[in-house]
Amino acid sequence: MSSLLSLDGLSVAHGGNTVLSSVSLSIQAGEIVTVVGPNGSGKSTLLRSVIGALKPSRGTVTRAPGLRIGYVPQKLHIDPTLPLTVRRFLSLPVRVSDARAAEALEQAGAGNLAARQMSGLSGGQFQRVLLARALLCNPQLLILDEATQGLDQPGSAALYQRIEKVRQELGCAVLMVSHELHVVMAASDRVICLNGHICCEGAPEHVASAPEYRALFGSGTQGALALYRHEHNHSHDHDTGHSCTHDHHHEAAE
Repeated sequence: MSSLLSLDGLSVAHGGNTVLSSVSLSIQAGEIVTVVGPNGSGKSTLLRSVIGALKPSRGTVTRAPGLRIGYVPQKLHIDPTLPLTVRRFLSLPVRVSDARAAEALEQAGAGNLAARQMSGLSGGQFQRVLLARALLCNPQLLILDEATQGLDQPGSAALYQRIEKVRQELGCAVLMVSHELHVVMAASDRVICLNGHICCEGAPEHVASAPEYRALFGSGTQGALALYRHEHNHSHDHDTGHSCTHDHHHEAAE
């Protein structure tokens, strides 16, 4: 199967410091790939390189011809004093038809928000509108940079379920960065553990048992992963992203 996107020996430097070193990976149509790693590991730098916002110091980024990419940023600040409806926001900077806007909002689970002011949305509603905006181009690759940051656990779980539904409906691939290790593991086909370079990658169960992953996130992740694989629709408190030391008893008690 030909790749939608491939990175070959990608290295990125900022101010003389190497943030990413020799990263090689590929994304196939329809798969959900999640990048995890500690703060400062280069996760956002990787995504910015993929979308072309950063130029690599070395290596190449190869995109399939005409690849349509939808991007949901980590955060987006909108002046709360600016009168801006959701519908108007979706037409910035390029106007879209009412029908296309309504379709994208429906796909993102935000079909009733078109007339609402952006400044009046909850965190979860705001992220769904950003998702709708990313869906306007009918993307072949949907990229999300910690899209659930700031949401509570039920809100995060609901957004992940919506992303899975989008993948099923559109057949698009999904590449996302997240700090919510347990939920991410349940939602992903493939996990890439990043710490300036790729430490390990593969199916969630493979990565969770890898020594490199456990060195970064702790040894208690496997039990929690098994629980989430079976019960990931339940609500649990999410991690800080720095460590994972929950076990079955702790998770079940939450």
